[in-house]
Amino acid sequence: MFYLGCFLLAGALTAALTPLVIRLARAWGAMDMPGDPRKIHKRPTPLLGGIAVWASFCGVLFFATVFSPDFLGGTLGGKQLFGLGFGGLLLMIGGALDDRYNLKPGWQFFFSILAAVAVIGSGIGIREITNPFGGVFDLVWWEKTLFWYQDVGYRLSFPADILTFAWILGMIYATKFLDGVDGLVSGVTAIGVLVIMFLATTTKYYQPEVGILSAIAAGAFVGFLIWNWHPAKIFLGTGGSTLAGFLLGSLAIVSGGKIATALLVMGAPLFDMVWVIFRRALAERRWPTIGDRKHLHHRLLDAGLGQRGTALVLYLISAVFGVTALFLQSREKLIALGILFVFLFIVAIWILHRKKEIRLS
Repeated sequence: MFYLGCFLLAGALTAALTPLVIRLARAWGAMDMPGDPRKIHKRPTPLLGGIAVWASFCGVLFFATVFSPDFLGGTLGGKQLFGLGFGGLLLMIGGALDDRYNLKPGWQFFFSILAAVAVIGSGIGIREITNPFGGVFDLVWWEKTLFWYQDVGYRLSFPADILTFAWILGMIYATKFLDGVDGLVSGVTAIGVLVIMFLATTTKYYQPEVGILSAIAAGAFVGFLIWNWHPAKIFLGTGGSTLAGFLLGSLAIVSGGKIATALLVMGAPLFDMVWVIFRRALAERRWPTIGDRKHLHHRLLDAGLGQRGTALVLYLISAVFGVTALFLQSREKLIALGILFVFLFIVAIWILHRKKEIRLS
């Protein structure tokens, strides 16, 4: 019941804060204007939506630390929670500046790097990976304490910190690239953190603090979805779209390294991100961060699904493969990832075929 209470409180708080953020965005001029061929909305729409999600997440997080004796313990302490909140704040600052002033891609990347460093510095990291054939792979080959003062410090671990850094950045940009259809990022992120929450409440992986944290994150994004569902009254903006991947990637780590679980939920967005980066860099010979209208969700739109249909299809893919993670072991998750890859390949062929039919008609 405490999980449900945190979920509902976060959802209600986000839903209540969002109209205030809409006013702030309009007053400050942080608006997403139509006209660019990449954009599919028809009217000026406020940005900065991530501020409502982040404020709700931090507010309910404070509530949970006060009223739940089980929250601070296990894999989460005050230092780790501060890292999550501070990393999210850095993304909010960078995102707000980008929403208002349209920063260059390098500056956007800079704030994402700072957020990843903040969460690693708080002690959150991938220390080992389960071997699907038995045992684990230890990722701490070399370790050195950089500074330490009154139980606060940072210990550099190689290659664990490098892999954690790459994982967090990959998840940040997966959700950033995914943000092209009303409600898509909010819904997929909510599904992902709910799957982690359910895993954290099972007997095998019981982690009440991770379950509560996931419930808060899920509620915050569901509350925003009320305003972000098509036709959207507000967009997440750069801060919100990057916060989604940041939280999902971090929760996958603190839940005991549920990397395969997150990959199953985010399989379609990650597949799309990797494909887009290689296509832009190798085939089109241009900087990968320069946007276009060739993402998976754009192709589903061009195939005639519409914004709501596109969002629902990608919700379904994330939910189906996410739910399978609740019942599969490590080796079986690898098989599921292979099935997901084949499924996405079939979807890609269908999209191309459907697009040709639309052009001919």
